[in-house]
Amino acid sequence: MHRLLCLSAGSLLVVVATVAIAQPSYPNRPIRFIVPFAPGGGTDFMARLVSQKLGERLGQPLVVENRAGAGGAIGSNLVAKSTPDGYTLLLGQVSPLAISPHLEKVPYDPVRDFSAASLLASSYHVLVVHPSLPVRSVKELIALAKARPGQINYGSSGAGTNLFLVAELFKATTGTDIVHVPYKGTAPAVTAILSGESQMLFGGITGVMQYVSAKRLNALAVTSPKRSPLLPQVPTLIESGLQGVDAASWYALMAAAGTPREILDRLSAEVAQLAANPDYRQQLERQAFEPLTTSPDQFAGFMKAELEKWARVIKAAGIKRN
Repeated sequence: MHRLLCLSAGSLLVVVATVAIAQPSYPNRPIRFIVPFAPGGGTDFMARLVSQKLGERLGQPLVVENRAGAGGAIGSNLVAKSTPDGYTLLLGQVSPLAISPHLEKVPYDPVRDFSAASLLASSYHVLVVHPSLPVRSVKELIALAKARPGQINYGSSGAGTNLFLVAELFKATTGTDIVHVPYKGTAPAVTAILSGESQMLFGGITGVMQYVSAKRLNALAVTSPKRSPLLPQVPTLIESGLQGVDAASWYALMAAAGTPREILDRLSAEVAQLAANPDYRQQLERQAFEPLTTSPDQFAGFMKAELEKWARVIKAAGIKRN
């Protein structure tokens, strides 16, 4: 009997080992990495750096797919509706996840329909204008906009995006009437202001810095609490006399709700390793990003706070839900 039990236990060990071998560790094939905006902008830069570095650590490629439209909602919804197996990831961003749900109906719940592995980074914006606009400071822009109500326009990466909301906050704070022109992502919005199709833009610092240096755009202010080392000559909005218009974009590594916790923990741990890597940090910082990292639980608390914050901001700005 004892020998039979020993044989049974041994057989069980063989079965368990066989099952473990039959279920290879994550990941064992390429991973889709959905970017909910057009190629070429700051979000796309973040995605391609993360896909390269994280793919190297995981031993499988992260294949970037740009799924732009509806202020990031199309790409975000694709991930929300995907199989929760860790093989379809999202470069989550503040606009479609923490802002748009307060402004319009989106086909997902930003809390219920997603699981998050970690924050990745944050970045601030710069207010730029086309050279044809005869202003050289925020004060002059406000004065011109008040003198020409409804005649100046601003571009954004889409209604409901962070760039849109910052501009709307600017309008509400300054009491100006500036017309919104939405585009399908940051890169098309930058192209539009370079051509003179739009006149004003709150853009990512790295996305417009080269055009400021080339004098194709004039930078009036940055949204950060202090001046950017990449544009040290440009004052902050606070220095320019505006309070409460400071805002950051954040980026996160996310998946569909129901993704196994062990996969999220693995991804979170790898992001933490990346954030400690000097080369990775330097590449981000050169592009005006601040590297970040969180656990899945920490991100859940962060997301709750972000939703509450932007709800307050939108209400205070008097922006109505569509």
